[in-house]
Amino acid sequence: MKKAVWLMVFLGLIGFSLALAQPRTVKVGFVSTLSGGGAALGIDVRDGFNLALRHLNNQLGGLPVEVIVADDQQNPDVARQAVDRMLKRDRVDFLTGIIFSNILLAVGDAIFEEKVFYISPNAGPSEYAGEQCNPYFVNVAWQNDNLHEAMGQYVQTRRFENVFLLAPNYPAGRDALTGFKRYFKGRVVAEVYHRLNQLDFSAEIAQIRAARPKAVYAFEPGAMGVNFIKQYAEAGLLREIPLFLPGFSADADVIRAVGRGMVGIYNSSQWTLELNNPINQRFVEDFRKTYNRTPTLYASQGYDAALLLDAAIKAVGGDLSKKDELRKAMLAGFNSTRGPLRFSPNGYPIQNYYLRQVIQQPGGEIVNRQVGTIFTNHRDAYVDRCKLR
Repeated sequence: MKKAVWLMVFLGLIGFSLALAQPRTVKVGFVSTLSGGGAALGIDVRDGFNLALRHLNNQLGGLPVEVIVADDQQNPDVARQAVDRMLKRDRVDFLTGIIFSNILLAVGDAIFEEKVFYISPNAGPSEYAGEQCNPYFVNVAWQNDNLHEAMGQYVQTRRFENVFLLAPNYPAGRDALTGFKRYFKGRVVAEVYHRLNQLDFSAEIAQIRAARPKAVYAFEPGAMGVNFIKQYAEAGLLREIPLFLPGFSADADVIRAVGRGMVGIYNSSQWTLELNNPINQRFVEDFRKTYNRTPTLYASQGYDAALLLDAAIKAVGGDLSKKDELRKAMLAGFNSTRGPLRFSPNGYPIQNYYLRQVIQQPGGEIVNRQVGTIFTNHRDAYVDRCKLR
């Protein structure tokens, strides 16, 4: 009997020792819009993130990784349920993936209260850039205003005396037009906000035609952008009134859906296909091979979210309990698809913004081509309101 007891104790100790010897698994909760009108955006972020993990041998910072995926269906209540489950049941170490700012704002407090880092591959609301900045928030993409600021600056240099502004009525839409107006100094003939996920723009196009602006600037992500541009072109307005867009309203997903109607349109982006660094070149080449399509800026942001986690976890030697050190490592920066990338104290990137134009290549493919740089080492407008240092 005693021998059996000692054997059980001995085997238990061996099992405990083996458990200690096993490397800790990093758990990442990936919540994104994977169905409905915004699905193309979430799928691109997911595919970019997964490609990075493949390049990292399914490890982050040298530790094995488990990714738990949920579709938020672009619904704040669904997102809350998914995030709550990942925080309380799955005990994830990090969260990422959210596309839309209203979704992020609906779940942010719950994430931060658990002292879990949220790495944003897209949504960058102004709330988290200023007074509500949080040490557990880092955005690898941009602050919502930034791409719009860049296009506002470009349209200003073109000396258009007035513009018509259009965006969906949700946090990122309002941030978008605020950013554009920060740098465009001409007259705004109309600033129109429509229902989120609207697909029929006949009323807005009639307003544009009646206003007869010198130019139009529109922020329309996902299916909204596809429908708006198609309807704008079909109405004959592309030949009459120049249309300017942020990069996510004129990226490869929209180009695939719209086709030749996109050729000639200018847009702004923090990332381009041509960025000449080894990480971006490998990303673009392998994304095309793996998924049989041209990557978007969303895909690059998903890829970079994984690279940031890898660099930060490596910097703390895999000890995820070192929260302060993790944050410092994240803000110190990492090598991204955009080259070396660093962050302001509020967790938003300091980076270049480029001018792109949609062109048709000699072989027939329609793509964005980088044609200039609008801003260099640009910071967001809210960082001085953030008390973090």
